Amino acid sequence: MSRPRKICEVLVKKAQEVVHCTRNMEEYREAQAVLFPAIMGATLEQTAAMVGVSRATVNRLQARFRKRQESVEQVNRGWGGRRRFLMTIEEEKEFLSPWEEQAKSGGILVVSVIRAALAQRLGRSVKPSVVYRLLARHGWRKVAPDTHHSKSDPEAQELWKKNFRKHWLSY
Repeated sequence: MSRPRKICEVLVKKAQEVVHCTRNMEEYREAQAVLFPAIMGATLEQTAAMVGVSRATVNRLQARFRKRQESVEQVNRGWGGRRRFLMTIEEEKEFLSPWEEQAKSGGILVVSVIRAALAQRLGRSVKPSVVYRLLARHGWRKVAPDTHHSKSDPEAQELWKKNFRKHWLSY
């Protein structure tokens, strides 16, 4: 005879809640697979007979129930966000304010200059990716340059097109 499985009380309480409120048959079976061994001390074989599945399926049902409850806990845990930030959002806005006018007027911002200023403000070196993420966080983006150069000469370009040899030399 196999030994009864030990199941933590928190999981038993969650299984009892699921049994009372679920309308999904699969969740109901998973909760039963947890409750029968925990409350009645039933073995896997006895639990399998009561739930109407095989012994191996009882293990799978229990594992699935645990996994589902862990995923619900992780969602509710509140992970995410900026846990290792160097400055608050307000401090970052204040830091970027000197470059804001230059950026709005279409000026070119050089990341190395911003990076040096950030390193000086923080008192430590920072990688370029930190600056790029900082700019992205505040909605700044890289704008592609125009299709033509501001100092280009359209007449010279047309003249070159007219005088260009259309055939390659054959040897």
